[in-house]
Amino acid sequence: MTPEPEVRQTGSLAQRMMLIAAGWIAILLFVGGFALDRTLTSLITRNFDEQLGYMLTAMVGSAEIGPDGEVFFNRPLGDQRFLEPNSGLYWQIRGEGHEDFPSRSLWDRSLDVRLDHFDPEPHVYDSDQFAGEPLRVMERSIILPGSDTEWWFSVAASRAELDEQISQIRSILLYSFLALGLGLFVMAGLQTWYGLFPLRHVRRGIQKMRATGANRLTEPLPLEVLPLVEELNALLAHTERQAEEARTHAGNLAHALKTPLTVVMNAATARAPDLSDTVIREAAVMRRQVDHHLARARAVGRRAAGMSRASVWTSLEAVLRAVERLYENTRFDLDGKRDATVAIERQDLEEVLGNLIENAAKYGGGSVFVTVDVADDPDVCEVWVEDDGAGIPQSEWPRIFDRGARLDTGKPGTGLGLAIVRDVVEIYGGTVELAESEDLGGLLVRIRLPRASGPG
Repeated sequence: MTPEPEVRQTGSLAQRMMLIAAGWIAILLFVGGFALDRTLTSLITRNFDEQLGYMLTAMVGSAEIGPDGEVFFNRPLGDQRFLEPNSGLYWQIRGEGHEDFPSRSLWDRSLDVRLDHFDPEPHVYDSDQFAGEPLRVMERSIILPGSDTEWWFSVAASRAELDEQISQIRSILLYSFLALGLGLFVMAGLQTWYGLFPLRHVRRGIQKMRATGANRLTEPLPLEVLPLVEELNALLAHTERQAEEARTHAGNLAHALKTPLTVVMNAATARAPDLSDTVIREAAVMRRQVDHHLARARAVGRRAAGMSRASVWTSLEAVLRAVERLYENTRFDLDGKRDATVAIERQDLEEVLGNLIENAAKYGGGSVFVTVDVADDPDVCEVWVEDDGAGIPQSEWPRIFDRGARLDTGKPGTGLGLAIVRDVVEIYGGTVELAESEDLGGLLVRIRLPRASGPG
């Protein structure tokens, strides 16, 4: 007993879909979170810097040079934190050759300022000059009216408030994106489960078919799964047709053998004097029946094997090489298209052509003419086999397709040639027709076969 082939597993569709979904969700959330973090951090930092810029502008607007050449404010700055020691908000004015003019909040400290360059535009930077208190510092160089000194105006604020706001924003983003990612992953899982549900429905339908003996899946299914089910139903129908054909062949063969066997049994039981002749005669009948059904079975099996194709011209040349040895005095002529291909196995095509050409040579007058691909239909290839014999009366045309029918019993043969031709051609979806040859005067056999599609 041939073991069933093992079905290889390539993993789970659900796992693949979930991995793809999880990967894309993680990538998109990471990229989106990073971009949003950069954007919000930049906005908060810019707002913080704008407040420092407003204070620096207020310092410059309030600064004047006194009679002693020192700088002073003509009005106090509005923020009360400048007056509270170590409040986290500081200002300072420094000029070379002059004493520093600091805010009271600096107390006994001072801001580090480099006096080796002049920078008229405000610039901002982070500083760690105060231990345990990182600062955000904005500076600007100005020459005040009434003074030739380059004054450095500095305002600094503790980064604690800024860092706290950034930390809060990042915390909100983290938990929000984690919740969003979890929600998207759960949604992807539900989508995968719901999306693959029709496949489970198909599996249950097949199990139901096996349990109930049904031969089709008829449940409503989504558009994407429907082609798969249609192909499955077509395969089931094809298998059912094959099984029915096999039962029919077996029944026909059994029925065909029943009568010869009964005749032999009766002759043997009666000890008939012509028993040997009876056995030979009935065995020949049984052999014809067996050959006929074997030819049909082979054709059905090859047709079911897949896409068949054969070159008509190549098969004709192979058949003629064999037939010419048997009928050396017969002239064989070929004409037509050399590139014609048909949807039939080569062995079956050569059996069809061999029967037709051998019959034409056997019953003809010495000439056989074969024409390839004379049909105008692009889906059909037509082959004509003509001879110059006496022909067959039109009233006898339907009968010669019967198994064992022979109109000329004076020549050897089994009477199965045209019956096999008809059965094999019809198995492949073709037709066989008889006519009178206008050119040679004998019989014309015309077979029509479906063309083979695609490259050879």
